[in-house]
Amino acid sequence: MSDLVPLLVAVPILAAVLTLGVGHLVRRAAWPLAALAAVVQVGLAASVAATVYASGEAISYELGGFEPPYGIELVVDGLSAAVVVLVAVVALGVLVYARRAGPRSPAFLTEYLLLVAGLSGMSVTGDMFNLYVFLEITGLAAYALVATGDSGRAAVGALKYLVIGTVGASLFLLGVGYAFLATGTLNMADLSVRLAEVGYDATLVRASFALVVVGLAVKTALYPLHTWQPEAYASAPDSVSAFIAALVSTVSAYALARCVFSIYTVDFLAQVPLARTGLLTLAGVSIVAGSVLAVLQTEIKRMLAYSSVSQFGLVVAGFTLADPASVTGATIHLLGHAVMKGGLFLAAGAIAVIAGARTVDEYDGLGARAPVLSGSFAVLALAMVGVPPAVGFVGKWYIALGAVQSEAWPIAVVILVSTLLTLAYFARLLERMFFRAAPATERVTAPGAAVADGGYTRPDSVSPGMVAVVVLAAALALVLGPATSQFEQLLRPTLETLLQL
Repeated sequence: MSDLVPLLVAVPILAAVLTLGVGHLVRRAAWPLAALAAVVQVGLAASVAATVYASGEAISYELGGFEPPYGIELVVDGLSAAVVVLVAVVALGVLVYARRAGPRSPAFLTEYLLLVAGLSGMSVTGDMFNLYVFLEITGLAAYALVATGDSGRAAVGALKYLVIGTVGASLFLLGVGYAFLATGTLNMADLSVRLAEVGYDATLVRASFALVVVGLAVKTALYPLHTWQPEAYASAPDSVSAFIAALVSTVSAYALARCVFSIYTVDFLAQVPLARTGLLTLAGVSIVAGSVLAVLQTEIKRMLAYSSVSQFGLVVAGFTLADPASVTGATIHLLGHAVMKGGLFLAAGAIAVIAGARTVDEYDGLGARAPVLSGSFAVLALAMVGVPPAVGFVGKWYIALGAVQSEAWPIAVVILVSTLLTLAYFARLLERMFFRAAPATERVTAPGAAVADGGYTRPDSVSPGMVAVVVLAAALALVLGPATSQFEQLLRPTLETLLQL
């Protein structure tokens, strides 16, 4: 079964090449090829995850038969298996949505599949340099996808994303270089042993930790390193906004947790209190600042973007507390946020197609004009607030429980304040959608406007597939909450290893 692990990266790369080549000759064949690759990716991810959870042990694959630490190793444990499945399922769902919503040119679909390959590679690599390589593949594909928007604003957003994202990747690479200078190895498992031998008080080790964490914090979009995110999310096509909001920062946050637990380990956090305090402070500020900035927004996609700044602060706080409950909660919230926020962006995009509504003021009376989409939006919003039994509630509950058990009272207070602020910016939308009348003069959408990916037009109506994906996301947000008790049992062997219990 370990032979399937490299296919998680190889299949989307090969499919990207095939989609570009065949799509150049027969454009109509591009989307079916990409969809077939996405279905295969879901099957591969599910097979690998089933093997890991059934055995309770991680599986590894040595590329080219070269043994680590000199050879390149791919590793899938309970945590990475969940992320791999998430990437595959969300990629397939957004692809179905993009069938009508667009863009869907061969070039766009090629970039899309390369992004899936980069995210899958980040999830399964057991090598720090290859984590950087996949981080760059992910970044380059994401910059290009944001730039497929139909306005100069998208180009500016993509350029800003490119500049700040490159700075983050460079800091990460510098940290990897420091770790290599200190130990002479890049394999994650070997690195954790060598770093302990060098000593956690060594300047090179501490500097490498700081650079790796800051580099990944830029990619995760923690405040104040988030400045690329709002404009990138707001200016990109709706399908792209949903995809990168659901996965790019999510997998970066996973990589941050992987580096902290699998390379520097919980012993580093215990022996270097400044590192733990610094990360918790960064996370706490991000939780509050992201929520406050979201309340101040009038544009829906920017509001959702700032909401992500807050939610990823919550996830990083849960991981940094390194308590079994908080790490369980951070993992659940990491996965649940991808479903909830991806669904919210998709719902907002579909509502914009129907009513042309892009700002808070334009959401008046949408509950009557688009009841299914509005209802799904409401479910996803309430799940994000943390209303039981949705997955958003379970994740926040475990993180808060971990904060109390760790006596990290400021984090517990911040979680409560953030929840109230999240309720504030979603409640004003729901009030407008369901308790106000629609304006007398309806806004008219602009069907037929050209997009930048090669001649396709914006949709003038939503397809059943677009609505079905949004409804499915809302249903998952509800169903995943009660199901987390089973997921917690599956995750326990991995947590015992990561937390050295």
